[in-house]
Parts: sequence; structure tokens; C-alpha cells
Amino acid sequence: MSWGALYAQLGGVNKHSTSLGKIWLSVLFIFRITILVLAAESVWGDEQSDFTCNTQQPGCKNVCYDHFFPVSHIRLWCLQLIFVSTPALLVAMHVAYRKRGDKRTMLSSNGTENTDLETLKKRRLPITGPLWWTYTCSLFFRLIFEGGFMYALYFVYDGFQMPRLVKCEQWPCPNKVDCFISRPTEKTVFTIFMVASSATCMVLNVAELCYLVFKALIRFSDSCLKMCLGLGPFNQQKYLF
Repeated sequence: MSWGALYAQLGGVNKHSTSLGKIWLSVLFIFRITILVLAAESVWGDEQSDFTCNTQQPGCKNVCYDHFFPVSHIRLWCLQLIFVSTPALLVAMHVAYRKRGDKRTMLSSNGTENTDLETLKKRRLPITGPLWWTYTCSLFFRLIFEGGFMYALYFVYDGFQMPRLVKCEQWPCPNKVDCFISRPTEKTVFTIFMVASSATCMVLNVAELCYLVFKALIRFSDSCLKMCLGLGPFNQQKYLF
């Protein structure tokens, strides 16, 4: 999986996002993806080989490991980051669609120069109209995915703390056996750090969502005021919807 390719795609969205959106992208790649790739993967390593049980019964260790670790932390976090980043790619597709339409309009008109096309590529689109809906929906789905995966992590592992000792009595274990997890304290620290980073991203998404709604309400009220004062018609497409 190429995280650099994902960053390149999200970087294009970052140009059209708010300041809070830029902070969210920095937190996502610096405190989550970078830590996951450089540190967390080496901390977990080969989890199953480091999982030790005080029995020699064939198959008991594998069954106990599967019972207590149905999904790897690393794979769950990778899946979470992919789901969280997907809504931002929808915004990138919307921006590309808008710019392609503007490019066709410019090419159909006379006197279009290459400099105008370059300016179109670098132009930052305002988050209004249909793009506002796409952007706010992407924030909403980010919150759903972040909260869903955090709950799944808590539910599957019965909390965010990694135990040192687990007692297993699954078949084919002959009786209740003790199994020991490798580096539980270090894994607990990384788990709490990743959860805290995810919670920080959720706070940034909520703040950005409130900011966009607040700005949209201001534009809507200004448009209604101008219409009431007779200073201009109400432009529904321009302000919000």
C-alpha cells in the first residue's frame, strides 16, 4: 500500500479546504500514518509467534490467539485510515468535475489563452453551493468512520489496555491455560496514542463542520437581508444550496 500516493491525492483536496482541514490532514499523516508505518508495525511485529501459552497441546496456542486477537491492531488501523480518507477523495472528484466543466466553458469561448487554463488549475474553489454539500457530507462520514472504528477497537479488545496475562479455556486446550502477551505496556502506550490521535481528528472534524455551517448561515442571512432591502435578488445557488 502506497501512503505517498494517498497523500498526493489528499494534498489536492487540502488546497480547497479550510484551515482546520489543513490541520486535520497534518495530524492524519504526521501523528497517525507516520507513527503507524515507522513505529507501531515494528512494535507489534509477529504477534502470534510472541504469544506464549503454558501448554504444549497442539492447536491450543493458535485457538487462544484467535480468540483474544480476532483482528490485528495494525490491520484495523490501516482499514480505519483508508475509510477515513475516502470521503476526502470524493471532494477531490467533485473539484475535478467542477474544473473540467469550467475548462470546457473557457475552451468554447473565443480568445482563451494557456495562461487562463493554468490559472484555472491553480484556482481555489470556494466551499459554496454543491461543493458545500459534498464537503460537509465528507466531514459527516469521517466522523462516522472514526467513531465506528474506535468503538470496534474498544469492543473487540474489551478496552484500550493490553493485558499481560489472559486465561484461555478454548477447545482443544486440555484445561484453563495461561497465555502471555509480548510487550503489553508498549502496546498499550501505542494504542492510547492512536486512539488519542483519532479523537483529535474527530474534534477537528466537528470544529470544521460547525465552522462551515456557521459561514453558510452568515451567507444565507446576508442574502436574505439584501433581498429584503432591494439591493439584489436572492441567489440560492451562490450562497448555500
